[in-house]
Amino acid sequence: MTSLRGVVRWRPARRAAEPSKSASPVFPTAWARTRPLRALREVVQLAGLAPLTHSQVRLDVHGLDRLSGFDAPALIVANHASHLDTAVLLTALPHARRRRTAVAAAADYFFDTWWRAGGSAIAFNTFPIDRGGSRLATPGELLADGWSVVVYPEGTRSPDGFPGRFKLGAAWLAVQHQVPVIPVGLRGTYAAMPRGSSWPVRGRPRVSVRFGAPIVPAPDETVRQLAPRISAAVTALVAEDVTSWWDSLHPAVARAVVPPPGSWRRTWEQSEAPTEGHRAQRPTIWRS
Repeated sequence: MTSLRGVVRWRPARRAAEPSKSASPVFPTAWARTRPLRALREVVQLAGLAPLTHSQVRLDVHGLDRLSGFDAPALIVANHASHLDTAVLLTALPHARRRRTAVAAAADYFFDTWWRAGGSAIAFNTFPIDRGGSRLATPGELLADGWSVVVYPEGTRSPDGFPGRFKLGAAWLAVQHQVPVIPVGLRGTYAAMPRGSSWPVRGRPRVSVRFGAPIVPAPDETVRQLAPRISAAVTALVAEDVTSWWDSLHPAVARAVVPPPGSWRRTWEQSEAPTEGHRAQRPTIWRS
């Protein structure tokens, strides 16, 4: 087991003269899941993270009933638009699952310095993963040990707040380890804290977190068959917040979360904090 002293002495690996398959530093995080650190993280999250999150945004959580009675380790898969996503998602999770949840974080960003790596591991139980998806052993080990794992299949934050294309890593993990997937639709985090911001905007904007029913991979389901199901479930949850649950069942509602043409229009549309059923309040000029 890695000691905390070893973590403090850790420094990012020097970059090689020539590009390698994986230039990201290896940061050990097993120490963050030991009993003393788990107790410390509980204090940090309950006494620090949750009150701070609620003080900055108006958190609107839906779908927790869909997780009622479901305690198995799972992949928690969400769209990704802001550094605020993880704080919002962990705050919204049921306490029992949150205590046993780890978060996959980009090795080249959150683990480039020892203080950022150590801080995120303590507060959010993060572990490093390459954006290219080459380090998938750690999430598999965590799932086998009974941990749920948060994964953002887009691989990076959306540049304009709209959900991007999902990569296959999450579906691969679900199929490989035969674990269910909990889809989560996040809406409003981009408006609350867009790229380039170091703190949420003023006014406690609304941020929506919608949990979907767990998706269980079929025994003979392939990665390429499961991946579209995961992506569609997350998209439907975002659309549900844009419209309503009933409307989100209609295939055409997917257009509600398809970005309009023109990067400035996409960014402008997502820069305003959403209200529930926001589609009815969108400018009529943009309606199809």
